[in-house]
Amino acid sequence: MSAKFKINFKVKKEDIDALNHVNNAVYVKWMDFVAQSHWQELSINHDLVNYIWVVSRHEIDYKNEAVFGDEITAKTWVGETKGVTSERFITFYKNDILLAKSKTIWVLLDAKTFKPTRIRENILKVLEPSK
Repeated sequence: MSAKFKINFKVKKEDIDALNHVNNAVYVKWMDFVAQSHWQELSINHDLVNYIWVVSRHEIDYKNEAVFGDEITAKTWVGETKGVTSERFITFYKNDILLAKSKTIWVLLDAKTFKPTRIRENILKVLEPSK
């Protein structure tokens, strides 16, 4: 497991659904935001513009609800990475209360052809756990 990345944000009015809690689709948007933020931090000192990531699969378990104004902490880390795919895990918390946990399978694409490309050493080094 790579080192955890943590980001905080607040639930906005537009995140709320008819049940007065964060809509499930919002979690998918948050997952994308968290993953992109983490990738930007990991790759900031690396020339990886020839690659892009796309989602192949999401799994989400909802545990508790969040409401307007709640402060959310998202924690993410990279799991198994092989071939053209990489796992990413994200947990969402309100204080110490687990709201949701997710696993996403990302596929690496060549930025010019949009075809899957093998995850090579240059990207593995960016994603590998801190020792």
